[in-house]
Amino acid sequence: MIVVLMGVSGVGKTTLGRRLASELGWSFLDADDFHPASNVAKMKSGVPLDDADREPWLASLAAAIRARLARGESAVLACSALKEAYRDRLRVDPSVRFVHLTAAPELIRRRLEERRGHYFAPELLASQLEALEEPREALRVDVGEAPDAVVRRILQGLGYPAP
Repeated sequence: MIVVLMGVSGVGKTTLGRRLASELGWSFLDADDFHPASNVAKMKSGVPLDDADREPWLASLAAAIRARLARGESAVLACSALKEAYRDRLRVDPSVRFVHLTAAPELIRRRLEERRGHYFAPELLASQLEALEEPREALRVDVGEAPDAVVRRILQGLGYPAP
């Protein structure tokens, strides 16, 4: 199984993804690591990505998911997956499950402003919130609680016993 933790930047995909993967004994993948350098440069300069920018990124992610599944491996993938078309590209197998992480925009903005060492400019949050298409098929989890509580709710929602 591949669990895709999705949502806008700053919602906690990486933090929660690492914890969830650790609880499950699975590997963790961060979609940010799959962006070509041109995308990173664009985001660093405060310019939102368009669909053409995302195409090679989505192709790399879909290939990584297929490769993991072909080897019989499970993983947690942190990926914004803002549009249904992007999620369709990642849904390469019925065992790919989406968890939509949500929070109040004020909480997300505060997290982005406090975050250090990441290339995503807080000014881009509005463009991500605007681009977000609510998923048709996803477990929806609010991330306003402590990370351990959120991970427990994700595990329960996916049908795994929570620690």
